[in-house]
Amino acid sequence: MVNYNPKDWFRFIITFNRADTVRKLLPLLVGIGVYSFVVVLIIELLNLTDNPHLKNLSLMHTLLSFVISMLLVFRTNTAYDRWWEGRKLWGALVNNSRNLTLKLDQLLEPAHAEERQFFRAMIPNFAFALKNHLRQQSLEKEFTESTSFGIHNVRLNEHVPQQIALAIFGKINELQRQGTLLPEHLLLLNSEIQSLMDTCGACERIKNTPIPFSYSSFIKKFIFIYCITLPLGYVATLHYLVVPLVVFVFYVLASLEIIAEEIENPFGTDDNDLPLDTICKGIYTTVTQSFDHTERLAQADQINEIQTGFSYEK
Repeated sequence: MVNYNPKDWFRFIITFNRADTVRKLLPLLVGIGVYSFVVVLIIELLNLTDNPHLKNLSLMHTLLSFVISMLLVFRTNTAYDRWWEGRKLWGALVNNSRNLTLKLDQLLEPAHAEERQFFRAMIPNFAFALKNHLRQQSLEKEFTESTSFGIHNVRLNEHVPQQIALAIFGKINELQRQGTLLPEHLLLLNSEIQSLMDTCGACERIKNTPIPFSYSSFIKKFIFIYCITLPLGYVATLHYLVVPLVVFVFYVLASLEIIAEEIENPFGTDDNDLPLDTICKGIYTTVTQSFDHTERLAQADQINEIQTGFSYEK
Protein backbone atom coordinates (compact mmCIF):
# COMPACT_ATOMS: atom_id res chain seq x y z
CA MET A 1 0.00 0.00 0.00
CA VAL A 2 1.28 3.48 -0.88
CA ASN A 3 1.96 5.80 2.06
CA TYR A 4 1.37 9.41 1.11
CA ASN A 5 0.43 12.86 2.35
CA PRO A 6 -3.12 13.60 1.08
CA LYS A 7 -2.49 17.34 1.38
CA ASP A 8 0.48 17.37 -1.00
CA TRP A 9 -1.37 18.34 -4.19
CA PHE A 10 1.74 19.52 -6.06
CA ARG A 11 3.44 16.15 -5.72
CA PHE A 12 0.37 14.32 -7.04
CA ILE A 13 0.17 16.54 -10.11
CA ILE A 14 3.79 16.41 -11.27
CA THR A 15 4.75 12.82 -10.36
CA PHE A 16 3.62 9.44 -11.67
CA ASN A 17 4.21 6.52 -9.34
CA ARG A 18 4.01 2.84 -10.18
CA ALA A 19 0.33 2.68 -9.25
CA ASP A 20 -0.67 5.55 -11.51
CA THR A 21 -3.03 4.55 -14.31
CA VAL A 22 -1.10 6.61 -16.88
CA ARG A 23 1.63 3.97 -16.94
CA LYS A 24 -0.85 1.15 -17.47
CA LEU A 25 -2.93 2.99 -20.07
CA LEU A 26 -0.06 4.58 -22.03
CA PRO A 27 -0.19 2.18 -25.03
CA LEU A 28 -3.98 2.54 -25.25
CA LEU A 29 -3.77 6.32 -24.89
CA VAL A 30 -1.28 6.49 -27.75
CA GLY A 31 -3.46 4.18 -29.84
CA ILE A 32 -6.67 6.16 -29.23
CA GLY A 33 -4.79 9.38 -29.99
CA VAL A 34 -3.51 8.05 -33.33
CA TYR A 35 -6.96 6.73 -34.19
CA SER A 36 -8.60 10.08 -33.41
CA PHE A 37 -6.03 11.95 -35.49
CA VAL A 38 -6.59 9.66 -38.47
CA VAL A 39 -10.38 10.04 -38.23
CA VAL A 40 -10.15 13.84 -38.03
CA LEU A 41 -7.65 13.94 -40.88
CA ILE A 42 -9.89 11.89 -43.17
CA ILE A 43 -12.97 13.97 -42.34
CA GLU A 44 -11.06 17.21 -42.91
CA LEU A 45 -9.62 16.03 -46.23
CA LEU A 46 -13.04 14.88 -47.46
CA ASN A 47 -14.56 18.16 -46.23
CA LEU A 48 -17.29 16.34 -44.25
CA THR A 49 -17.34 18.69 -41.25
CA ASP A 50 -20.57 20.31 -42.47
CA ASN A 51 -22.37 16.96 -42.66
CA PRO A 52 -25.52 17.30 -40.49
CA HIS A 53 -25.36 13.64 -39.47
CA LEU A 54 -21.94 14.12 -37.89
CA LYS A 55 -23.10 17.24 -36.08
CA ASN A 56 -26.11 15.42 -34.64
CA LEU A 57 -23.95 12.50 -33.47
CA SER A 58 -22.81 14.58 -30.50
CA LEU A 59 -26.35 14.36 -29.13
CA MET A 60 -25.81 10.64 -28.61
CA HIS A 61 -22.75 11.29 -26.46
CA THR A 62 -24.67 13.85 -24.42
CA LEU A 63 -27.38 11.30 -23.69
CA LEU A 64 -24.99 8.45 -22.99
CA SER A 65 -22.66 10.48 -20.76
CA PHE A 66 -25.16 10.26 -17.88
CA VAL A 67 -25.55 6.51 -18.34
CA ILE A 68 -21.81 5.82 -18.40
CA SER A 69 -21.22 8.05 -15.37
CA MET A 70 -23.84 6.15 -13.35
CA LEU A 71 -22.32 2.81 -14.35
CA LEU A 72 -18.82 3.87 -13.36
CA VAL A 73 -20.00 5.32 -10.03
CA PHE A 74 -21.73 2.05 -9.21
CA ARG A 75 -18.67 0.07 -10.34
CA THR A 76 -16.27 2.14 -8.25
CA ASN A 77 -18.48 2.08 -5.15
CA THR A 78 -18.88 -1.70 -5.40
CA ALA A 79 -15.11 -2.20 -5.64
CA TYR A 80 -14.41 0.20 -2.77
CA ASP A 81 -16.98 -1.57 -0.58
CA ARG A 82 -15.03 -4.80 -1.08
CA TRP A 83 -11.74 -3.02 -0.23
CA TRP A 84 -13.21 -1.44 2.89
CA GLU A 85 -14.85 -4.67 4.03
CA GLY A 86 -11.48 -6.39 3.71
CA ARG A 87 -9.88 -3.67 5.82
CA LYS A 88 -12.56 -4.05 8.51
CA LEU A 89 -12.05 -7.81 8.57
CA TRP A 90 -8.31 -7.47 9.11
CA GLY A 91 -8.91 -4.78 11.72
CA ALA A 92 -11.19 -7.21 13.53
CA LEU A 93 -8.48 -9.89 13.28
CA VAL A 94 -6.02 -7.51 14.96
CA ASN A 95 -8.45 -6.79 17.81
CA ASN A 96 -9.43 -10.44 18.29
CA SER A 97 -5.76 -11.53 18.28
CA ARG A 98 -5.02 -8.97 20.97
CA ASN A 99 -8.02 -9.99 23.05
CA LEU A 100 -7.17 -13.68 22.76
CA THR A 101 -3.60 -12.90 23.78
CA LEU A 102 -4.65 -10.83 26.80
CA LYS A 103 -7.01 -13.53 28.06
CA LEU A 104 -4.55 -16.41 27.58
CA ASP A 105 -1.74 -14.34 29.07
CA GLN A 106 -3.70 -13.88 32.29
CA LEU A 107 -5.25 -17.35 32.41
CA LEU A 108 -1.94 -19.17 32.00
CA GLU A 109 0.55 -18.88 34.83
CA PRO A 110 4.15 -17.99 33.94
CA ALA A 111 5.08 -21.50 35.06
CA HIS A 112 3.32 -22.89 31.97
CA ALA A 113 6.16 -21.75 29.75
CA GLU A 114 5.60 -24.31 26.98
CA GLU A 115 1.92 -23.47 26.60
CA ARG A 116 2.60 -19.72 26.61
CA GLN A 117 5.30 -20.17 23.99
CA PHE A 118 2.84 -22.13 21.85
CA PHE A 119 0.23 -19.36 21.82
CA ARG A 120 2.90 -16.69 21.39
CA ALA A 121 3.85 -18.39 18.13
CA MET A 122 0.49 -19.69 16.85
CA ILE A 123 -1.63 -16.53 17.14
CA PRO A 124 0.67 -14.50 14.82
CA ASN A 125 1.13 -17.61 12.67
CA PHE A 126 -2.60 -17.58 11.89
CA ALA A 127 -2.38 -14.01 10.57
CA PHE A 128 0.66 -14.83 8.41
CA ALA A 129 -1.01 -18.04 7.22
CA LEU A 130 -4.20 -16.19 6.24
CA LYS A 131 -2.22 -13.55 4.35
CA ASN A 132 -0.26 -16.14 2.39
CA HIS A 133 -3.39 -18.23 1.85
CA LEU A 134 -5.17 -15.27 0.23
CA ARG A 135 -2.10 -14.51 -1.90
CA GLN A 136 -1.48 -18.18 -2.71
CA GLN A 137 2.05 -17.99 -1.34
CA SER A 138 4.08 -20.27 0.91
CA LEU A 139 4.07 -19.79 4.68
CA GLU A 140 7.44 -21.41 5.46
CA LYS A 141 9.56 -18.23 5.64
CA GLU A 142 7.21 -16.46 8.08
CA PHE A 143 6.20 -19.41 10.24
CA THR A 144 7.32 -19.31 13.89
CA GLU A 145 7.78 -22.77 15.36
CA SER A 146 6.98 -23.79 18.90
CA THR A 147 8.24 -26.80 20.82
CA SER A 148 4.95 -28.68 20.31
CA PHE A 149 3.98 -27.49 16.82
CA GLY A 150 6.40 -26.96 13.95
CA ILE A 151 6.24 -26.44 10.22
CA HIS A 152 6.45 -30.21 9.78
CA ASN A 153 3.03 -30.50 11.43
CA VAL A 154 1.46 -28.33 8.71
CA ARG A 155 0.19 -29.81 5.44
CA LEU A 156 1.16 -26.92 3.18
CA ASN A 157 -0.89 -28.18 0.23
CA GLU A 158 -4.11 -27.98 2.29
CA HIS A 159 -5.96 -25.18 4.13
CA VAL A 160 -3.18 -23.85 6.37
CA PRO A 161 -5.17 -21.22 8.37
CA GLN A 162 -7.71 -23.87 9.36
CA GLN A 163 -4.93 -26.20 10.56
CA ILE A 164 -3.45 -23.47 12.76
CA ALA A 165 -6.86 -22.49 14.14
CA LEU A 166 -7.50 -26.17 14.87
CA ALA A 167 -4.17 -26.42 16.69
CA ILE A 168 -5.02 -23.37 18.82
CA PHE A 169 -8.42 -24.74 19.80
CA GLY A 170 -6.93 -28.21 20.35
CA LYS A 171 -4.34 -26.82 22.74
CA ILE A 172 -7.00 -24.90 24.69
CA ASN A 173 -9.18 -28.00 24.87
CA GLU A 174 -6.20 -30.04 26.06
CA LEU A 175 -5.44 -27.51 28.80
CA GLN A 176 -9.07 -27.68 29.93
CA ARG A 177 -8.97 -31.48 30.19
CA GLN A 178 -5.76 -31.25 32.19
CA GLY A 179 -7.37 -28.79 34.61
CA THR A 180 -5.10 -25.89 33.70
CA LEU A 181 -8.10 -24.03 32.29
CA LEU A 182 -11.60 -24.22 33.74
CA PRO A 183 -14.68 -25.03 31.61
CA GLU A 184 -15.91 -21.46 31.93
CA HIS A 185 -12.62 -20.32 30.44
CA LEU A 186 -13.62 -22.02 27.18
CA LEU A 187 -16.73 -19.84 27.08
CA LEU A 188 -14.55 -16.81 27.70
CA LEU A 189 -12.21 -17.68 24.81
CA ASN A 190 -14.77 -19.08 22.38
CA SER A 191 -15.68 -15.83 20.62
CA GLU A 192 -12.05 -14.96 19.75
CA ILE A 193 -11.29 -18.50 18.56
CA GLN A 194 -14.42 -18.61 16.40
CA SER A 195 -13.62 -15.21 14.93
CA LEU A 196 -10.40 -16.57 13.40
CA MET A 197 -12.17 -18.78 10.88
CA ASP A 198 -15.04 -16.30 10.50
CA THR A 199 -12.51 -13.73 9.29
CA CYS A 200 -10.87 -16.30 7.02
CA GLY A 201 -14.18 -17.28 5.44
CA ALA A 202 -15.21 -13.65 4.85
CA CYS A 203 -11.87 -12.85 3.20
CA GLU A 204 -12.19 -15.92 0.97
CA ARG A 205 -15.68 -14.79 -0.02
CA ILE A 206 -14.31 -11.42 -1.19
CA LYS A 207 -11.36 -12.97 -3.01
CA ASN A 208 -13.26 -15.79 -4.72
CA THR A 209 -16.32 -13.78 -5.79
CA PRO A 210 -15.27 -11.28 -8.46
CA ILE A 211 -17.56 -8.83 -10.18
CA PRO A 212 -19.72 -10.78 -12.68
CA PHE A 213 -17.97 -11.19 -16.03
CA SER A 214 -20.87 -9.87 -18.11
CA TYR A 215 -21.04 -6.68 -16.06
CA SER A 216 -17.30 -5.98 -16.26
CA SER A 217 -17.19 -6.84 -19.96
CA PHE A 218 -20.14 -4.56 -20.74
CA ILE A 219 -18.52 -1.55 -19.05
CA LYS A 220 -15.28 -2.01 -21.01
CA LYS A 221 -17.15 -2.29 -24.31
CA PHE A 222 -19.28 0.73 -23.43
CA ILE A 223 -16.21 2.87 -22.66
CA PHE A 224 -14.45 1.74 -25.85
CA ILE A 225 -17.42 2.41 -28.17
CA TYR A 226 -18.16 5.72 -26.46
CA CYS A 227 -14.60 6.96 -26.94
CA ILE A 228 -14.01 5.80 -30.53
CA THR A 229 -17.19 7.59 -31.64
CA LEU A 230 -16.24 10.87 -29.93
CA PRO A 231 -14.13 12.13 -32.89
CA LEU A 232 -17.09 11.68 -35.22
CA GLY A 233 -19.39 13.67 -32.97
CA TYR A 234 -17.14 16.63 -32.17
CA VAL A 235 -14.85 17.01 -35.19
CA ALA A 236 -17.23 19.56 -36.73
CA THR A 237 -16.82 21.94 -33.78
CA LEU A 238 -13.36 21.14 -32.39
CA HIS A 239 -11.51 19.92 -35.52
CA TYR A 240 -8.02 18.75 -34.50
CA LEU A 241 -8.58 19.72 -30.88
CA VAL A 242 -10.80 16.67 -30.62
CA VAL A 243 -7.67 14.47 -30.47
CA PRO A 244 -6.50 15.54 -26.97
CA LEU A 245 -10.16 15.65 -25.86
CA VAL A 246 -10.72 12.00 -26.78
CA VAL A 247 -7.44 10.94 -25.17
CA PHE A 248 -8.35 12.73 -21.94
CA VAL A 249 -11.90 11.35 -21.82
CA PHE A 250 -10.63 7.82 -22.44
CA TYR A 251 -7.99 8.27 -19.72
CA VAL A 252 -10.60 9.34 -17.15
CA LEU A 253 -13.13 6.63 -17.93
CA ALA A 254 -10.63 3.79 -18.32
CA SER A 255 -8.75 4.84 -15.18
CA LEU A 256 -11.89 4.49 -13.08
CA GLU A 257 -12.37 0.96 -14.40
CA ILE A 258 -8.72 0.02 -13.77
CA ILE A 259 -8.81 1.38 -10.22
CA ALA A 260 -11.99 -0.58 -9.54
CA GLU A 261 -10.38 -3.77 -10.88
CA GLU A 262 -7.36 -3.28 -8.64
CA ILE A 263 -9.14 -2.64 -5.35
CA GLU A 264 -11.94 -5.21 -5.75
CA ASN A 265 -9.41 -7.84 -4.59
CA PRO A 266 -7.67 -5.99 -1.73
CA PHE A 267 -5.50 -8.88 -0.53
CA GLY A 268 -2.84 -8.87 -3.27
CA THR A 269 0.46 -7.05 -3.61
CA ASP A 270 -0.59 -4.08 -5.75
CA ASP A 271 0.20 -0.58 -4.52
CA ASN A 272 -3.45 0.10 -3.66
CA ASP A 273 -4.05 -3.20 -1.87
CA LEU A 274 -4.25 -3.57 1.90
CA PRO A 275 -0.95 -3.48 3.87
CA LEU A 276 -1.28 -7.07 5.05
CA ASP A 277 2.45 -7.47 5.71
CA THR A 278 2.40 -4.49 8.07
CA ILE A 279 -0.77 -5.72 9.80
CA CYS A 280 0.70 -9.20 10.34
CA LYS A 281 3.91 -7.76 11.76
CA GLY A 282 1.83 -5.58 14.08
CA ILE A 283 -0.04 -8.64 15.36
CA TYR A 284 3.25 -10.48 15.91
CA THR A 285 4.73 -7.53 17.82
CA THR A 286 1.65 -7.05 20.01
CA VAL A 287 1.28 -10.72 20.89
CA THR A 288 4.97 -11.16 21.65
CA GLN A 289 5.17 -8.05 23.80
CA SER A 290 2.08 -9.05 25.82
CA PHE A 291 3.42 -12.48 26.75
CA ASP A 292 6.95 -11.18 27.36
CA HIS A 293 5.74 -8.36 29.60
CA THR A 294 3.94 -10.71 31.97
CA GLU A 295 6.93 -13.03 32.10
CA ARG A 296 9.26 -10.13 32.93
CA LEU A 297 6.94 -9.04 35.72
CA ALA A 298 6.89 -12.59 37.09
CA GLN A 299 10.69 -12.75 37.02
CA ALA A 300 10.89 -9.40 38.78
CA ASP A 301 8.51 -10.62 41.50
CA GLN A 302 10.63 -13.72 42.02
CA ILE A 303 13.77 -11.63 42.35
CA ASN A 304 12.06 -9.34 44.87
CA GLU A 305 10.89 -12.33 46.90
CA ILE A 306 14.40 -13.79 46.94
CA GLN A 307 15.94 -10.47 47.93
CA THR A 308 13.29 -9.87 50.58
CA GLY A 309 13.74 -13.32 52.04
CA PHE A 310 17.50 -12.86 52.08
CA SER A 311 17.23 -9.58 53.99
CA TYR A 312 14.89 -11.19 56.57
CA GLU A 313 17.40 -13.98 57.14
CA LYS A 314 20.16 -11.49 57.75
